[in-house]
Amino acid sequence: MTSGLAQRRRGAREAALAGAVEGGLLGPQAPLVGLLDVDGVLAAVDALREAFAGPAPVQHTFAAKACGLVPVLRLLAEAGMGCEVASPGELEQALAAGFPFDRLVFDSPAKTVRELEFALAHGIAINLDNFQELARVDALLAGRPAAGPVGLRVNPQVGAGAIGAMSTATATSKFGIALRDPGAVQAVVDAFAARPWLNRLHAHVGSQGCPLPLIAQGIRAAYELAERINATLGRRQVTGLDIGGGLPVDFSGEEDRPTYADYVAELRGAVPGLFDGRYTLVTEFGRSLLAKSGTVASLVEYTKSAGGRRIAVTHAGAQVATRTVFMPDAWPLRAGVFDAAGRPKQGPTEPVDIAGPCCFAGDLTATGRELPVVEPGDVVALYDTGAYYFSSHFSYNSLPRPAVYGYRVDAGGRVRFAPVRTAQTVHEVVQESGAAHADALLALLPGGGTGRPAGAL
Repeated sequence: MTSGLAQRRRGAREAALAGAVEGGLLGPQAPLVGLLDVDGVLAAVDALREAFAGPAPVQHTFAAKACGLVPVLRLLAEAGMGCEVASPGELEQALAAGFPFDRLVFDSPAKTVRELEFALAHGIAINLDNFQELARVDALLAGRPAAGPVGLRVNPQVGAGAIGAMSTATATSKFGIALRDPGAVQAVVDAFAARPWLNRLHAHVGSQGCPLPLIAQGIRAAYELAERINATLGRRQVTGLDIGGGLPVDFSGEEDRPTYADYVAELRGAVPGLFDGRYTLVTEFGRSLLAKSGTVASLVEYTKSAGGRRIAVTHAGAQVATRTVFMPDAWPLRAGVFDAAGRPKQGPTEPVDIAGPCCFAGDLTATGRELPVVEPGDVVALYDTGAYYFSSHFSYNSLPRPAVYGYRVDAGGRVRFAPVRTAQTVHEVVQESGAAHADALLALLPGGGTGRPAGAL
């Protein structure tokens, strides 16, 4: 049985696709577009807050890496979210979106001195990755208290989920201080004992493919370490636990499974003391907040057969669906077929490969998928693409970034669109590729580029 939320989402998506075609946002002059369901995003934020309601104070932050588009970040800021950033670019995007300093969390395993100075001076919460970074902050503070919370990231080393590359709590993960390494726990306790301004622990087990019990096991390790530190020091120095994000998204269906309520129930069972109000909790969800609300839609340019396989050639490939193309088993996407007016196609189905525009054979977003017969001029929609697919563009073949629009659908089925990102022009692609320095390398040649003598290079 389909839930009301899933039915609303599907209906709004279909209305938006038809509206995009009718309004010229998707068509021959704009054959690829991203569409974001604004009400779906806000519903996800509400579900997150509801799941964590209780005595423990919670700061929910959005992981900017999942969709670093300023209007999307601004929407989340207005909804009361904070923002987790992991690079100078993400930090500037968050500030441009209006997040105040005290709602930012800065995570990165490679923070520079300048980045640390900025965060420390402006009260941005920081999670330090290693003991060398901790020593760097010692020098920067020079005995002064930090203006904002400072935490230490730990790796509970609880193992990998189904996708190794997305698992951050393995024995050899590059992130955090590995707690099961000899002497590590005592070194962490000693670090807190020597620094009264160190007041948080951070643990993130991974995202996508990590089962809830594994995530809970990692968070429990961080909680138990916080309890040990406070007991050893005889004071409540650790006052906050940043438990990361990582709620998996079910890309095989319309429903939100697991839910935030499922996640919290798992945590309550594994770490009941986490929610009693003694610790401020920080979350860093990204994909689960946006994925189900996004659609990448492309015109079908051609259809063909090869070796008995039907192929639909679209404009959506590795440049927007990078992970899906290169790791299709780990990142599968559902696809739908719509006619030239943007209406869902009906009728007999056939197995078809959905191909992108990139010039390599593996540029496929779906393989052998049973779909209504696809024809040139139709629209293929890739579902659950609200996170990463809009903002993590892969510039293969110098393909430009597509436009992205947010939408809302009223009770009468009328759609309103708002621009999130303007489509990149081919001219902008050329300029970005160094056109302003077109002659620069020639200046290194004998004669300053006036000619190339035989055998000069």
